Amino acid sequence: MIDLNHGSGCLYGAGAPRPPIAQAVSAAIDTALSARNRAERARTYVSSSGLGRDCLRQIQYDFLAVQKDQGQEFAPRTLRIFEAGHRAEDIVAGWFRIAGFDLRTERPDGRQFGFEALGGRFKGHIDGCLVSGPVAMDYPALWENKALGAASWKDVVKRGVSLARPVYAAQIALYQAYMDLPQPALFTALNRDTMELHAELVPFDAHLAQEMSDRAVAVVRASEAGEWLPRAAAEPTAVLCRGGMAAGKWHAPCAWAERCWGERRPGNGEAEKERRQWRVSPPNGERFSRERAEPRP
Repeated sequence: MIDLNHGSGCLYGAGAPRPPIAQAVSAAIDTALSARNRAERARTYVSSSGLGRDCLRQIQYDFLAVQKDQGQEFAPRTLRIFEAGHRAEDIVAGWFRIAGFDLRTERPDGRQFGFEALGGRFKGHIDGCLVSGPVAMDYPALWENKALGAASWKDVVKRGVSLARPVYAAQIALYQAYMDLPQPALFTALNRDTMELHAELVPFDAHLAQEMSDRAVAVVRASEAGEWLPRAAAEPTAVLCRGGMAAGKWHAPCAWAERCWGERRPGNGEAEKERRQWRVSPPNGERFSRERAEPRP
């Protein structure tokens, strides 16, 4: 609007002051991302990507799609990070292909490769499978990729994925087991800030795969019985509940902490007893047994 009265400072017909363009654009995008996330259907299965978390009850809350505590839904910034991670898979996959790797990331119908067990109540979807390539390694091999911030990326480079991010290691072990890819997996981590790429081979850990598979069984069985699995923490002020660093490991705040401690639900004693027995003396030693998740009739 042109100010015809140059000295007045008045803009005729002007409405309320508009926010700066950066704020307005971000607000519009954040509103749309939050709306899209709310509209998505909740998972109805135990996801392999979260089984490595410390608290079984947290995994059970997630499986049952229990409403999160007020204010604990994913923030728009987190949703943007998630989407950037998904897009990063396509970027890195493209790099592999131009380098001469035969990388398979989807079926002919466009769906991801994956597995399911427990009648569809336990599922996992892999980033891809390396069939061949110009690098000397064992093929076929599972490929798993993550996009990380600089600090997390440096930690993975320094200590390796199994120590720095045990949740990722659990996910990898499950994929190797259920997809019948026992060769060392190729794990890549893309630094979101510098676009540096870290790569390492992760040997198949049958014991870890079995432990995680048994966790999925425990979550589904307890849920079917209407019982709650025990918390991993002894009090609500524990790092596992409120979030933070513990023993060199970062824990995000639990999205159900208020509900969990407010309701004072008892743990599932029988499921916990069975889980401990599996951990102490797995029936088949160090070999992975898919039949424990999919028993034969």
